[in-house]
Amino acid sequence: MLHGGRSNRVVVVGGSRIPFCRSYSIYREVSNQDLMAAALSGLVTKYDLKGQKLGEVALGAVIKHSRDWNLARESVIECGLSPKTPAFDLQRACGTSLEACVLIANKIALGQIDSGIAGGVDSISDAPIVYPDSYRRILLDVVRARSLPQRILPWFRLRPKHFKPELPGVIEPRTGMSMGESTEEIAREWDVQREHQDQLALASHIKAAHAYDSGWYEDLVVPFMDCEEDNNIRRDSTFEKLQALKPVFAKDGEATLTAGNSTPLTDGAAAVLLASESWATMKNLPIAAYLTFVKAAAVNFINEEGLLMAPAYAVSDMLKDANLRLQDFDFYEIHEAFAAQTIATLKAWQSEKFCREKLGRNQPLGPIDLTKLNVKGGSLAIGHPFAATGARIVGNMAKLLSEKGSGRGLISVCTAGGMGVTAIMEAAPRS
Repeated sequence: MLHGGRSNRVVVVGGSRIPFCRSYSIYREVSNQDLMAAALSGLVTKYDLKGQKLGEVALGAVIKHSRDWNLARESVIECGLSPKTPAFDLQRACGTSLEACVLIANKIALGQIDSGIAGGVDSISDAPIVYPDSYRRILLDVVRARSLPQRILPWFRLRPKHFKPELPGVIEPRTGMSMGESTEEIAREWDVQREHQDQLALASHIKAAHAYDSGWYEDLVVPFMDCEEDNNIRRDSTFEKLQALKPVFAKDGEATLTAGNSTPLTDGAAAVLLASESWATMKNLPIAAYLTFVKAAAVNFINEEGLLMAPAYAVSDMLKDANLRLQDFDFYEIHEAFAAQTIATLKAWQSEKFCREKLGRNQPLGPIDLTKLNVKGGSLAIGHPFAATGARIVGNMAKLLSEKGSGRGLISVCTAGGMGVTAIMEAAPRS
């Protein structure tokens, strides 16, 4: 609990991000640092932070070059904040920027800092290309050599196979399966039908397109590289078009995951400004919402549980901490890594057996009102730059709660490695 006892309440002032774009498209020649600095600059401009020193900045990327060993600090120096603002990198797969929010919020709650930024970035277009270890050893032997013969000798081991690159992939080292392949297993275990997946994907596109067309994203998304809107949104998508797509992760007759009901590889960055109540008031900044409860969980996905089912556990535990029911929320932002994963989580919460045997509950958590789910579009439409999604969601939720002026929002993000990060946000009362 972030605001219990004598700790400070944690304010979410608001968020800013650049458009999320399909990998190898608009941002194909742009680095992680360029993307992250652009999102941070949007936040600096939005809240008039130029030249100001903040308490801390926490940022991360899932896939990055070795040259980006100090990505957060370099992005901060570039974005317009005071160079005296400290920063650090972190990584929790797809939950990276939500975890960054948790770390910054905890420092604020403890009184260690009074303000901070959390965010994340990922660019598949700028992914590092690695060559085989045997080639790397040749190069290292050359570097370590102390004489000309020693520098020449390792090159005699060079073979054509050494020039075959090893591209990064989202493969679980413990199972050897991609996230899509793992989610196919979840879909089968939870009997998630193809038509329900395509319906969720279509709804995501419709809601995201409507949100942009109504101007809702205008103060959340900063144009970058002449792009003003997430370029994965399909305004012409229909249920029939989605149904016509072929499965991509498995080829048997039971496969259901397609390019339409799975998130695309995406480039993008997002950031959120958090603060103590007193700091926000002193700076005359809006208090959009409060970050009140958080929880992380992990499952044994190797031989017991579906890879992306950890949020089902984290939400249950978090609700116990908050003494709330699953239905006590006005908005639900559940990361749509795959439509099947989102639906399986919802089904798990409604399963008496799962809630009793896995969650230790006497009765199911029950259903949610689907009209409150990802009301401005989800990851299926907007895209999913791994480390940026959590900050996007927190920024969205803060605005939704601020506009309503009351109520609560629940956030749930699944991650690689069988983990999940969740949070509860509450609206700030209108003065």
